Amino acid sequence: MDSKLAIFGGEPAVGGAPESLFAWPVINKEHEDAVLDVLRRGAMSGSDVTMKFEEEFKAWQGRDYALGFNNGTSALLAAMWACGVGAGDEIICPSLTYWASALPAFQLGATIVFADVDPVSLCIDPADIEHRITDRTRAIIAVHYLAYPAAMDAVMEIGRRRNVKVIEDFSHAQGGYYKGKKIGNWGDAAASSLMSGKSFAIGEAGMLVTDDKLIYERATAFGFYERYGANITDEWLSGYAGLPLGGVKNRMHQMSAAVGRVQIKIYDERIREIDEAIDYFWSRLENRKGFKAHKIDPSVGSMSGWYVPFGRYDAESLGGLSVTVFAEALRKEGVECYAGGNKPLHKHPLFQTADIYGHGKPTRVALGTRDVRDGDRSLPVSEKACATLCSIPYFKRFDREQIDMFAAAYAKVMDSYEELLKINRGDDSLLGDWHLSKRS
Repeated sequence: MDSKLAIFGGEPAVGGAPESLFAWPVINKEHEDAVLDVLRRGAMSGSDVTMKFEEEFKAWQGRDYALGFNNGTSALLAAMWACGVGAGDEIICPSLTYWASALPAFQLGATIVFADVDPVSLCIDPADIEHRITDRTRAIIAVHYLAYPAAMDAVMEIGRRRNVKVIEDFSHAQGGYYKGKKIGNWGDAAASSLMSGKSFAIGEAGMLVTDDKLIYERATAFGFYERYGANITDEWLSGYAGLPLGGVKNRMHQMSAAVGRVQIKIYDERIREIDEAIDYFWSRLENRKGFKAHKIDPSVGSMSGWYVPFGRYDAESLGGLSVTVFAEALRKEGVECYAGGNKPLHKHPLFQTADIYGHGKPTRVALGTRDVRDGDRSLPVSEKACATLCSIPYFKRFDREQIDMFAAAYAKVMDSYEELLKINRGDDSLLGDWHLSKRS
């Protein structure tokens, strides 16, 4: 391999990787036949396939109830309402996450209090939750960010002690474990996206799981008019049966459910191969400084298919080299590489100044009893995290030769950081938002 960096005219380290190395989801004839059956029966807008998938998903997840949604955002919205979030209420959510973890609260007339994240996991920091709880707090949102399990034991202890519901957003982490318990099995409710970009990929869909019958019934009543009827046992809900209380239609499309029924049979096996591939990639770089795996200790938890894997970048170890220059050099080597994760939500004007519903004041403070934006001044880890993240290839197959080639590209750039310092721009303030890139 040419030791001269491609950004300075050398030969790129990566070339000709097979599409199968990254193709996802992998669709076979069984998936196709399942979808064709839905089409040929004209059952696209029904619920029979979805309800079978729900039964299989709850058994796989190990929870009492599962409810299929049209996407993860709808599942999170229903989870919030089912947990009692309403007008003037507050939810606590990490600022470092995708917008769907928090933004549905606005549709309920509630507001969002952002909490900081742990500097290692980049998930919500339990130590930063309790001082943000008020008598209006109805839910804590725990996001397993970039597949790294959140400290759910500590979060649940706070929720139980303070009588606040906990909702897990496990969109990045289906099938993972934390301290011996499956992710998605900790919270009062848990919601997940199952869109094509996720590790559990079935199309455009979402899932809510819970062990609480009332939460399940409320989530059903919110947006499933054809399933909101005699099966509901709660007295208050029964009085309004027939039409969805949320005025929305949340049901999962049956073609996605058909794909899901096939995926769930092979999912665990397939994510084991993803885990093996990415673990092997990191093993090729473990003795180098400046770029390390963002990965939980296997004795504590698992990364469950990784979603889109990132590494933790330490500019100081590489002489102050900007992560944006680091990523640019890797792109020149033939690696599809992205610097920075999600920008913290509290920095977006949507959560500061936007009047979405015409209240005459910013939506985030329109119906609350205080200006929750004051708490945004104390989120230091969230504000610095973007400059510590850089993506790695999302391998879907364990191909030693191909993975070695990509690992060699990263090693080449890390070993030549002093050369890159000559073009160091120090422009990490211009980092984009990963979800707005083509990697999303």
